[in-house]
Amino acid sequence: MIETRRSFLIKSAAAGTALAAKSNLLAELIHARELPLKVGVTDWNLQQEGKPSAIEVARKIGLEGVEVSLGVGMDRLPLADPVLQRRYLEESVKQKITIASTCLNILHRNYLKSDPLGQRWLADSIPISKALGAKVILLPFFGKGALSNRAEMDRVADILEEMAPAAEKASVTLGVENTLSAEDNARILGRAKSKAVGVYYDVGNSTNGGFDVVKEIRWLGKDRICQFHFKDNPHYLGEGKVNFPAVVEAIAGIGYKGWVHLETDSPSKNIEADLARNLKFVRDLLAKA
Repeated sequence: MIETRRSFLIKSAAAGTALAAKSNLLAELIHARELPLKVGVTDWNLQQEGKPSAIEVARKIGLEGVEVSLGVGMDRLPLADPVLQRRYLEESVKQKITIASTCLNILHRNYLKSDPLGQRWLADSIPISKALGAKVILLPFFGKGALSNRAEMDRVADILEEMAPAAEKASVTLGVENTLSAEDNARILGRAKSKAVGVYYDVGNSTNGGFDVVKEIRWLGKDRICQFHFKDNPHYLGEGKVNFPAVVEAIAGIGYKGWVHLETDSPSKNIEADLARNLKFVRDLLAKA
């Protein structure tokens, strides 16, 4: 009997659900470990954007999770493909690496603040992230897509409010990452009115923006911050402007126990070696926290 495309997709979806359950169990086991924070990496800093091979590379370095790019397409997001989803989930289980979050990187092209396609991609990203077992979707607002005035902030907050019920149902948090102050981000969250909307806090971006990251982390608190990016580019962690011992102390102080992802450059051009160096730096700080 020839398998139809519909039956193939149904079987793939069922298999993907089972793999996602295994991946979620893996995440629970990882979170049961001693260290207060779990350290992952963005697939683009591995130069493995949109590739399941990112998971094996992360495991070789010693990381615990990966933030996966959902990709840029014309008719659909590349990760909407159930076959590709299954490859990611199989690698996650095989390598014992969690898919901790996804990144809706197409928002660098279709800005959520102004392009109707941005809202479509956001809607599409929620079931994809659920299928991958990811708990957070990073929504970037940079460059021409940055939020530059109150009207743009309000428009994005209203879109997030509209999308939030689907995210809540999928047990996924929509994480806004931008160049705004903690107060402006809190205002967006307040207008969105949902626990499924959070701040994706990047200590490097906020430091470069002139904000007091330690103060902001303590003020926002664990209930508003969904995940962190650690970076101090172009430097190795601990050799630039960011006071990482104080950052880790602040994160521990608010009781946050989730994921931080390394979004670090590679000064030596040896990506694996440089990530391993930054990972050791973070783990040494966590051991003292």
